[in-house]
Amino acid sequence: MQILTCPAHLQRLEAALRSSLPRALPVYGAVLNINRGNPGDFEVAVDAWPNFGAVLARQRGEAPLNDSYRNLCSAFYWDVGAYRALLESPGCLRWDSAFHIFGLQDGVLTVSQDIALAKGIDLEVTEYYTYLHTDPSTLPEPQLDPDLQLGTLSPAHVELLDSTWAYGGNAWSRRYLGELLRRFPYLCLQDPAGDLVSWMLSDGFASGAHGYTVPSQRGRGLMRALTIIAARRAHGRGFPMYGHTALGNRGMQRLQENLGYRRLPGLCRFVLHNPALARTAP
Repeated sequence: MQILTCPAHLQRLEAALRSSLPRALPVYGAVLNINRGNPGDFEVAVDAWPNFGAVLARQRGEAPLNDSYRNLCSAFYWDVGAYRALLESPGCLRWDSAFHIFGLQDGVLTVSQDIALAKGIDLEVTEYYTYLHTDPSTLPEPQLDPDLQLGTLSPAHVELLDSTWAYGGNAWSRRYLGELLRRFPYLCLQDPAGDLVSWMLSDGFASGAHGYTVPSQRGRGLMRALTIIAARRAHGRGFPMYGHTALGNRGMQRLQENLGYRRLPGLCRFVLHNPALARTAP
């Protein structure tokens, strides 16, 4: 295993991942952020260099063993054997901690299953569809009601964001959402009183993250407008516009399909290792 720190090596990796889109999206987005200031304090590990066959993107530094939000990794491989070797490398992962690995390839799950079986640890798998817009410049103009305006999120909003997030409810989730606000682009809409009515966050993998519209404001096209604005801004910065949508969320699926997003083949799988430990988060 090798951690890439040389800017020239990271640029080479970015080009290699670009040639493997869309399957490489979750790692490609992290490398884009690393090469543009690294706001999320990420790093990438490869199985070997320069002849690498697998990549794992993760945040640097130590995290509490039960913090599966900070222990969140994305994976991509050209060779599944190289990916297995990377995960089994000493120091690559703490197998006694709660951590996620996610990716768009079947081996992301099967390799974790094989290693977990050998180590006697449990897994929990959540599956999503992944949607990608290949040319946001073709999106229509966003339509916003004149009584709403783009606003700003602050740490004071974290409790609301956490309470409306399906994966929230603990100290680690609130810290994670607060870090997203500080480090990565987001959008929100406020009413004349300054109250939040809709928002969309992004994460260190350059993916759409927590999006929500308060129930009283639904049916007004607010998430459609935010999706268009976010896609155009990401495109302008040279980032892909993609996100993961729950299999049962037909509303968001229809919205993206109506805007010309393409659902990628297969599923994106978030594999949580040691889920019982994750549930001990404070």
